[in-house]
Amino acid sequence: MRPVHKEPFSGLDIGQRDMEIMQFIAEEGLLGFTFEGLKRRLGAHPETLSRILGRLEDQRVLEKTDDGYHVTPRGREITGLRQLSASEARVTLLKTLLPHVENPREAILRLRGRWFGALRWLGYSDDEKGITMKWVTEDGSIQVDAVFSNGELAIEGRIREGRDLADAIKAAHQLVGYISKVYPSPSVQRVAYYNLHDRSLTPN
Repeated sequence: MRPVHKEPFSGLDIGQRDMEIMQFIAEEGLLGFTFEGLKRRLGAHPETLSRILGRLEDQRVLEKTDDGYHVTPRGREITGLRQLSASEARVTLLKTLLPHVENPREAILRLRGRWFGALRWLGYSDDEKGITMKWVTEDGSIQVDAVFSNGELAIEGRIREGRDLADAIKAAHQLVGYISKVYPSPSVQRVAYYNLHDRSLTPN
């Protein structure tokens, strides 16, 4: 796991492993996530992770719900003290325009909890950047984020050392394909996406 910075979480009565989880939540700006998604992303042992999340519940940082874990207002305040730098670089893989819908937020949130191909649901964040839906591969080595902001969709990837960028690009293209099926759009509309790596414009 990544190095621990204790200062932002010094007000909590938790251990070092707990703070590593808190650091990841802060890095990702997570408001909600699933146990399985977090386990895959961090490579954590299920029993260890369960104990950690239980302690964070006791500290009123997390709240367990039917669809996973939510970060409480207290947790948002604590994790928002400082955005910690991530050890894995975040790469923008592609961007696309989204069709106009009456309630885009509702359409976006319908993606929450879904699995797409090899991508497993991790969690989501919601800030000035927009709504970000996060998925991770089964082995946790690739994280793919879909950032919805002002009628645009950007796909970002975080890749564990040793994995090829091409794997993340492939996952990004697959995700856009799945999102285009779920996200409501007029049947006659075609959306073009701009692949930032091969500099080509391709109709979706």
